[in-house]
Amino acid sequence: MRLIVGLGNPGPEYDRTRHNVGFDVIDHLARRFAPGEIARGRFHGLTLDARIAGEKVMLLKPTTYMNCSGLSVAEAVRFFKLEPTEDVMVVVDDIALPCGAIRLRGKGGDGGHNGLADITQKLATDDYARLRVGIDKPGRIPQKDYVLGKFRPEQRELVDDATNDAADAAAFWVEHGLLDTMNRFNRRTTKATNASDSDQPITSQDT
Repeated sequence: MRLIVGLGNPGPEYDRTRHNVGFDVIDHLARRFAPGEIARGRFHGLTLDARIAGEKVMLLKPTTYMNCSGLSVAEAVRFFKLEPTEDVMVVVDDIALPCGAIRLRGKGGDGGHNGLADITQKLATDDYARLRVGIDKPGRIPQKDYVLGKFRPEQRELVDDATNDAADAAAFWVEHGLLDTMNRFNRRTTKATNASDSDQPITSQDT
């Protein structure tokens, strides 16, 4: 069994915001691989059971708010006795990547993202796949306001393509594993360009 987690904040006020692109990727996967299924409230989140390439996959949206995402992920990992290194992928927004870009890594730091930081703390390891979806740097906008805001029209088109690509990558990972997925998707050329207002230093994501 595999677990694919998309990070975001619950509630209609956060729908389609920059910080919720992880939720958007889960929605793509749900439409493809669990059509008609009803989400259940489990593990401090919403879950859907899917099958990808014959493999059982649970899609998870934590409803703990971003900074406490680890509570949901760790509970699901423990319940199903999953091995984070092999069985878990987390999809997350990344201000260090331009809109339209995605990047898969098998382990590493949280990049200042509090959702990833909490997952790493609760799992007691950073050895799990994280699929980052670029949302651009905030420029002159305060970072908290930026990540909780909606995409500009020129960003939205790029991000819609990126979330679709990220869903492709997540499904490919289930069937082919981490290294093949990295080789296939990290090397893709992208039309993504950084649409931010300026290149200001990046600080920790606050929410």
